[in-house]
Amino acid sequence: MNKWDLQIEEWLQSNIAEEQNPRRRELLNKGLGHGTIEFLRTIWLPIVGNLYHLYPEWEVLDFGNGYRYIDLAYRPGNAKGAIEIQGYGPHARDLDVRRFKDLCRRHCLLALDGWTFLPVAYPSITDEPKQCQQLVLSFIGKFISTEVEAPLSWLEAETVRYARRLLRPFPPSDLVDHLKVSDRTVRRILHRLVELQCLDIASGNKRIRSYVLKL
Repeated sequence: MNKWDLQIEEWLQSNIAEEQNPRRRELLNKGLGHGTIEFLRTIWLPIVGNLYHLYPEWEVLDFGNGYRYIDLAYRPGNAKGAIEIQGYGPHARDLDVRRFKDLCRRHCLLALDGWTFLPVAYPSITDEPKQCQQLVLSFIGKFISTEVEAPLSWLEAETVRYARRLLRPFPPSDLVDHLKVSDRTVRRILHRLVELQCLDIASGNKRIRSYVLKL
């Protein structure tokens, strides 16, 4: 059993116990899909460490007064983050025209209702977990300033948050613009964060050209 399975089960049972909506409670009682569980145990929990603000099978009303369900809703405060696990079979290989149009309509309705949508392909969970984790950190970064480990200075902590919001390696010059400090100060910050194993060197040898969040 994966070390995260107990945490996932307790979280699911807590959602069931607190749910007053019979439609969603019935759906939750059926259990979560394999893709959703694998995403939580392989991608989300190893980098986030908890399931705070995350709700499975979140119900939304579409424009036709019907009900749709988001695999995982991320809702810190009033934020609207929607994570959908796209299985290869039903969502790609076997997708007929009607279901394809409905899937696109679903995405449109979520976007028009203010949701930030993060589709995750199931093969990416199994084949590219590090890339998925980077996407999740960037997704979370759109809603909250993720806490960073002590004992970092304010500039060092903000650098880690900045790296978490990006989907790519960044050069020191980008951080100079972001922090509004000198190039020398930025180089010192980056060097210390590499020593603390918060960042990795993405390119360069004698003269480092870019850095990336260490996963």
